[in-house]
Amino acid sequence: MSMPSESPSNAVPAGVPISLRIEEDVNLRPYNTFGLPAVARRLVRIREAADVRRVVDHPELGRAPKFVLGGGSNLVLTKDVEAVVLKVEIPGIRLLETRDDAWIVEAGAGVVWHDLVCWTLEQGFPGLENMALIPGTVGASPVQNVGAYGIEVKDRLEAVEAMDLVTGRPALLPAEVCRFGYRDSVFKHSGFGGLAGKSVITRVRFRLPRPWQPVLGYLEIERKMAETGVTHPTPRQIFDWVCAIRRAKLPDPAVIGNAGSFFKNPVVTAEQCRDIIGRDPGIVHYPMPDGSVKLAAGWMIDACGWKGKAVGGAAVYDKQALVLVNKGGEARGAEVVTLARAIQESVYGRFGIRLEPEPVVV
Repeated sequence: MSMPSESPSNAVPAGVPISLRIEEDVNLRPYNTFGLPAVARRLVRIREAADVRRVVDHPELGRAPKFVLGGGSNLVLTKDVEAVVLKVEIPGIRLLETRDDAWIVEAGAGVVWHDLVCWTLEQGFPGLENMALIPGTVGASPVQNVGAYGIEVKDRLEAVEAMDLVTGRPALLPAEVCRFGYRDSVFKHSGFGGLAGKSVITRVRFRLPRPWQPVLGYLEIERKMAETGVTHPTPRQIFDWVCAIRRAKLPDPAVIGNAGSFFKNPVVTAEQCRDIIGRDPGIVHYPMPDGSVKLAAGWMIDACGWKGKAVGGAAVYDKQALVLVNKGGEARGAEVVTLARAIQESVYGRFGIRLEPEPVVV
């Protein structure tokens, strides 16, 4: 596959508003955190909700398949993208409302997630600090229901603003209709009732509880409390701890390409967990409120001997087996997929558990 130049050509058909710029043959390597090579045949930057309506009304783009791209942090590109890529870049953060029980903060879908976490803390609206340094954009956060250290987006989400890709009409979707699950939502499914490929998230509203209460249940945060002797941490202290924990074990995508945690931590019944513990007493596991048990996928991958192993340019990160990386910056999407499948088969053979990838494979 030949790569285009870094300066894409632009074309604006007659009769189309000048604000809708259609870029052709765009190199997507800079737009996915894995740094994988691919080309978008046509790309439109969505800088305001009205741009979605302009795409829908366009004589060619309106009928063409669409591919929504945010920060590219949860994506494995294995080929060029023939669908029209909608690169969501909507900016802006504001306090929308102050209630007795919560602050309602609204952010544009193109805002970098970590920038939102920092802004809320600086403004005195805590509640997102456990999710510091999660890569990606605000618009992608409800799609994946991102989470870390005891908090998920669903725990803080008020509503999602989205534009319909068929009618161009806006909709405000409250949290209860988003069908959130573990790294899952209505925005990931294309079947009946699903919204994948049918809508574009333009803004997200978050509900940050008042008064603030720390979420401290995770082992690594408890270790930080023990190390520092701080038993009642502030939001800023939790933020600093989470950043330090993540930087110690996860690679910076700006330095080595990756998509963060590549596999979901599998959830099993208590009986299944007891059976696995009987064979592997050291397995890291977390009891869940509903009686199920979450297993540490990274521990299982490491136990199967994958840490540091590679397939071509794709490798298992030597500090955290849950992360696959673009070693040397030359990996292809097919190599990442081959490595991931080999890991899945290995873990299934030993533990009887089929790991499910987090990233979207295109």
